[in-house]
Amino acid sequence: MKSEIYVVSHKKARMPEDKMYIPVQVGFNPENFEGYMRDNTGDNISDKNASYCELTAQYWGAKNRQADVKGLVHYRRLFTNGHSDFFKSVDAKWKDVLTHETLEKLMSKYDMVLPKKRNYYIETLWSHYEHSHHIEGLEVTREVINDLFPEYLPEFDKHMQEKKGHMFNILIAKSNLFDEYTDWLMKVLNEVENRIDISNYSKSEQRILGYISELLLDVWVEHNQINYTELPVMFMGNQHWVKKIANFLKRKVKGREE
Repeated sequence: MKSEIYVVSHKKARMPEDKMYIPVQVGFNPENFEGYMRDNTGDNISDKNASYCELTAQYWGAKNRQADVKGLVHYRRLFTNGHSDFFKSVDAKWKDVLTHETLEKLMSKYDMVLPKKRNYYIETLWSHYEHSHHIEGLEVTREVINDLFPEYLPEFDKHMQEKKGHMFNILIAKSNLFDEYTDWLMKVLNEVENRIDISNYSKSEQRILGYISELLLDVWVEHNQINYTELPVMFMGNQHWVKKIANFLKRKVKGREE
């Protein structure tokens, strides 16, 4: 089984040693990082990285690569071999990065691997987005799904009222599913892009299509009844949890900052 896991990065970073990992450079740096593929080759949307974020690498992998299994992870967020490494040191985390041996066992039973769901506890996915970003993005996304893929609308509405979701735009799937999901996702996001003027958004908020896509994975997975399993995801650096929790509660009370 040939597996390719695309590790998205906009800078030179430490990469997993397993040969199934393919470093992919995104962004507008003119320097070509040694050992990296670039998302601006072949059929690509690299010039949209500012608003599509890591999805430019996902598109590149779907359109230009051949493998039995494809996946997308980030240089700072990687799947484990199955353990929860929340309190481990960075060095210990690197020793537990998902290997091709573990992945092959999983893919013999499942069609997709997703990160453990993130729980927002006191907020629905819709309200969390509303407190963090311009809600216009989700409102237009719902309109687009209703117009282009109305059969997905029940799953969209249901998911927006849930408090848990598979976040981060991280996934591994059999190649046909990876490509099919990417194709559906891009059709939705392209139309959202056509309907929203983000010229007055802050630089952070112009990442809108990357933010929205995090909420669409479960919509597609549930509608298509994908047979998936979950793995923990490690953040390969130091997490500032007190600051993160404080910001989460601040947005809940005051809303996002412009």
